[in-house]
Amino acid sequence: MFGIPVPELVGYLASALVVASLTMSSVLRLRVVNLAGAVVFCVYGFLIDAPPIIVTNAVIVGINVWFLARAFTDRDYFSVLEVRPDSYYLGEFLRFHADDIRRFQPSFRTVPPRDCVSVFVLRNAVPAGVFIGVPDGDGTLEVLLDYVVPQYRDFKVGRWLYGPGSSFLTERGIRRLVTEPGSRAHERYLRRMGYRPEGSRYVLDLGETSARPGMMAP
Repeated sequence: MFGIPVPELVGYLASALVVASLTMSSVLRLRVVNLAGAVVFCVYGFLIDAPPIIVTNAVIVGINVWFLARAFTDRDYFSVLEVRPDSYYLGEFLRFHADDIRRFQPSFRTVPPRDCVSVFVLRNAVPAGVFIGVPDGDGTLEVLLDYVVPQYRDFKVGRWLYGPGSSFLTERGIRRLVTEPGSRAHERYLRRMGYRPEGSRYVLDLGETSARPGMMAP
């Protein structure tokens, strides 16, 4: 291809993957892409007969595999922490992440309404995301914001929140969630969490699963 030797093309591909991995905000994606880059670098090392490259990247492959295995098998402790809509910390959190929030849910405004339900989702006692919605008094809650910070976007927070963690909503008599898709990425997330399209909105009927305020989850 364009007169470039195959080993050199493989080397360029490996380099591109490693560089791309360093741009990932999600630690999980960083590990996956970096793993792919290290594997391709191993192939490159075999093609040019360079044992140091092979050994170094074989070690990197092993490190990435180990961390990925932990990411998928370790059990995290999740809980929700309800805060007032006018909480100073909530305001600071929303302002700090405002640009990233706009990428996924551009319609959200950083000042929540006074009658909303606002909670932090804690992962191992660290604020991993925030969930804000307005109840209509008839068992339905309009979700204004469901945001997870980049380093925790491995879907564990969402799976817990809409699974066993949804007890904090069902205990309030909320059985149905409705929300507007903010972006394509947000729409994919909603589908993955179990929402279904209904007109221009997405809807999720909550199950009867109940859970303690905090619990372990894989």
